[in-house]
Amino acid sequence: MSALTPDLLREVVAEARLAPSVHNIQPTRWRLLGDGRLALVDATGVRAPVADPAGHDVLVSHGAALEGMSLALNRRGFAITGITTLEQPLSPQFAVLCSFAIKQGAEPDPLADLVARRMSWRGKFAASPDDAAALAQLVAARDDVICIGDRRAIADIAGWADRAEFSFVRGDDYRAELLAWMRLSPGHPHYLLDGLNRDALAMNAVEATAARYVLGSLFKPLDRLGLAASLLADGAKTASASAIVLLCRPVGEDPLTTGRHFYRAWLEIDRAGFAACPISALADHPDFDDRLRKLGKIGADLRLVNVFRIGRPSKPIKPRHFRLPVDRLIV
Repeated sequence: MSALTPDLLREVVAEARLAPSVHNIQPTRWRLLGDGRLALVDATGVRAPVADPAGHDVLVSHGAALEGMSLALNRRGFAITGITTLEQPLSPQFAVLCSFAIKQGAEPDPLADLVARRMSWRGKFAASPDDAAALAQLVAARDDVICIGDRRAIADIAGWADRAEFSFVRGDDYRAELLAWMRLSPGHPHYLLDGLNRDALAMNAVEATAARYVLGSLFKPLDRLGLAASLLADGAKTASASAIVLLCRPVGEDPLTTGRHFYRAWLEIDRAGFAACPISALADHPDFDDRLRKLGKIGADLRLVNVFRIGRPSKPIKPRHFRLPVDRLIV
């Protein structure tokens, strides 16, 4: 018999869905099995195949959702136990990736109450005299993060990030896929549901309209004029960061496990008083991945999973989450 009533299942799914996913595509679904176990289900048609050709980022996203479920259950006194990993097709649209039992009794997780406030901050950062102590707290909390706080190094990384991202944006298929997941007008039918909307991207109406054209029909002529890169540059925001955080995990680690640690690392950043924005292009680009590995003295046994710019938001923020309704996530 399951510890999850229908109402409790809806509650925990509502919290678990706040986990981050690549382009906010939200590939994770949930199914309560007949034996009382809860299954993490992959919506096999929800993908970003150009940005994530191997499907690794989708698996990491599922791992983050799994950790999100663990945190949601923890807040209610439950814990995940007996995880069984398997890939079992349910239908052409869905496949079970893992299942687990739920037991009563759990020590409170200090990160569980941070879930609702976590978000990507895509604006500039402001320096604080408390930054050094907060960075020390973050490093002490996790042995898989490297914090780079040197201003010259951060400025260099800001330039690398723009170059890495632009190298991908130059691909026609990449831009088309990115635009397909961007919701640049509140009139978009999925504006509040998934993808990257104008609010999440910290754009006003004029910036969002410009982005639609710069990434769309005007990209090639602007690129020929040498203007596209500067119009899409994010370097000033990255350069304003208090630190650049490198998340490193063991080579060959199961992506679901990596995703769980990715989410927890982000929550630890929030716990230290910072906001964060991933700069995934740096870890995806072989040249800049190599530069960061050398800068951070990352050993060959570790993989650079992702890069964050972190700092104090330059203005007060009120976290908003744009997610699919719970009823669509329980299958």
